[in-house]
Amino acid sequence: MVVGLTGGAATGKSLVSGELKRLGASVVDADLIAREVLKKGTPAYEDTIRAFGEGILLTDGSIDRKALGGMVFSSHAKLALLESITHPRIREIIRARVEELKGKAPLIVVDAALLIEKGLYKEMDAVIVVRAGRAAQVARLKKRNGLSDEDAESIISAQAPAREKLKYADYVIDNSGAPADTLKAVRELYSVLVHGKG
Repeated sequence: MVVGLTGGAATGKSLVSGELKRLGASVVDADLIAREVLKKGTPAYEDTIRAFGEGILLTDGSIDRKALGGMVFSSHAKLALLESITHPRIREIIRARVEELKGKAPLIVVDAALLIEKGLYKEMDAVIVVRAGRAAQVARLKKRNGLSDEDAESIISAQAPAREKLKYADYVIDNSGAPADTLKAVRELYSVLVHGKG
């Protein structure tokens, strides 16, 4: 079974994904693949420098993800340009990894923030959406990434609203409370997905 896992920025998707992995699922992480795709010397790396200039490079020649993020999250046009460079390549790698894992894992989880926005949910057997209140998202983003209120808000606003994602959910994990409650919900869901029982 191939399940898509998504949720807005700082809703706790990594917590859920980590627990699913610990339980035995194989996780295909779109964010890690996005980093691979932009590694120095790759076609997407070259295209991104052509599109955004050498100002986005660190001294070692790698892309400064924070600088690039600051540039694209404040402009829909720039974000769309970056996504046009990276997303087709990310999708290709996700598909290849899922094919590789079929028959080897009890559950394959595709962890992707833009699962719904990019239509990848159509290739999944089921979709899990992780949700948390907006105030919690902002607080977590500020703490985790050292962002201002404004930057945290612009990252959240660049993604589809939670209520939009929830329309596509087969399962919802609410991470507004204590992490222990979230982990318990994940364990119960894993049991349903793999063994067909709660």
